[in-house]
Amino acid sequence: MKRLLTIILALLAAMSLFASGSSEAASDSSDDTIKIALIIENTIDDKGWCQAMHDGITQAMEMLPGKIEYNYAEKMAVVDAGSMARQYVAEGYDLIIAHGAQYKNTILEMAEEYPDVSFAFGTSSEIGPDNVFTYMPESEETGYINGIIAGSLTKADIVGLVGPVDSGDAARYNRGYVLGVQSVNPDCKILVAHTGSFSDYVKSAEVATSQLASGADMMTGSSQQAIGALRATAESPTAMWVGQDLAQLTTPEGQAKCIAASSYNYAAVIVGLVEKLEAGIKGGECIPMNFNNGGFVFEYNPALEAEWVSPELKAKVDEQIAAFKASAGVLSDWASVDYSTL
Repeated sequence: MKRLLTIILALLAAMSLFASGSSEAASDSSDDTIKIALIIENTIDDKGWCQAMHDGITQAMEMLPGKIEYNYAEKMAVVDAGSMARQYVAEGYDLIIAHGAQYKNTILEMAEEYPDVSFAFGTSSEIGPDNVFTYMPESEETGYINGIIAGSLTKADIVGLVGPVDSGDAARYNRGYVLGVQSVNPDCKILVAHTGSFSDYVKSAEVATSQLASGADMMTGSSQQAIGALRATAESPTAMWVGQDLAQLTTPEGQAKCIAASSYNYAAVIVGLVEKLEAGIKGGECIPMNFNNGGFVFEYNPALEAEWVSPELKAKVDEQIAAFKASAGVLSDWASVDYSTL
């Protein structure tokens, strides 16, 4: 009977964890441990936006052993994020990150209700209340690098871009991509379209298929929805891909089609947030991400580099990344890109 009761209690605990949509990767707690909770719309293995943040937190845990206790909640719609955040507050979390601009209002409400807890959301360049951090990837830089590659390698002089929505870091990436293509191939036709969703793989594949049918032979896209466009590109006998997440290099489609990829280095953000919390800073700051502060990383696909990346192209990419690392704000004119003129 005692053994049966133990089994029942264990099952109930497991069911409770599943019902909350939450999972945990925690270090041993101590008085100086920073408890961080992550709320995401998709999953930690979506090969895009959500995985990038999750990977960044786990990397920060390795960089700061014993310093971070971590928990995450997946597939959180905006209407559910508030209750999940309250649960984390009740469990004593020091920093609650809602990874997406769609959570902005929820986080601001939570911050007012719980002034002793720190919150963060992004992407946003706004300066929030004293207990809210924001973060903004200056992804025009990663878009520009991928644009250089796409504009240099296209044989049809037509490239495609599948975006989620025209705002935030997605808008910056897309316009940086346009500028990068134009810097090496001013006569190239650039097809730009948005699915209206960060997670709609099906719509992304449909948009990409349309652009491929229009002759695009180099493709890109941002956010997790881009996986649909990558899968559509994989079905083309000639088209190739440049990625906005290193995880795309390891998918079956990416291994065959993704020549190179950039990624957000959220580990640098998380380490910085831990340092600020330890210094008594609870929010009121926007943290930029760029090559200059280590917020971006870039890699070639080792299976495709020799065939697709000439020494001349590699030199162009290296030169531009070096310029970004030397100084932030190099592409201050990114917002001037007008899609209607393409």
